Amino acid sequence: MANLKRISISLEENLLARFDRQADRQGYPTRSEAIKALMRQNLVEQEWSGNQEVAGAISIVYNHHRRGLTNKVTDMQHRFGSVVVSTQHVHLDHSYCLEIVIVRGKAGRIQKLAAALRSVKGIKHNTLAMTTTGRGTG
Repeated sequence: MANLKRISISLEENLLARFDRQADRQGYPTRSEAIKALMRQNLVEQEWSGNQEVAGAISIVYNHHRRGLTNKVTDMQHRFGSVVVSTQHVHLDHSYCLEIVIVRGKAGRIQKLAAALRSVKGIKHNTLAMTTTGRGTG
């Protein structure tokens, strides 16, 4: 286990009560774990805003019967091949597919891929889940 440091902070009673309720709803076993998660989330956001090397997943849902759409999605992934690590394709039903594109690289390039996929006519939903490579978040 890493060296631990104890800290002390002063908070308004109402703010702490709200935080504790939220941490409990989210299933954190201790207040310290909830605070560490918030700190790590903020560090991940800084990695993304600083255009550092990051990782993530782009999820898209589309109707595969739409003419040419599957090819457009595949072509887009090839155009951004430097950041595409892997894809997973799932058939949701007879018409709709979920595709998850695992990405790693400069944040700006990944965001451009997510935006490009979002702009493809026929994509029903597109979400970018931003995370870290693990190096900068402690």
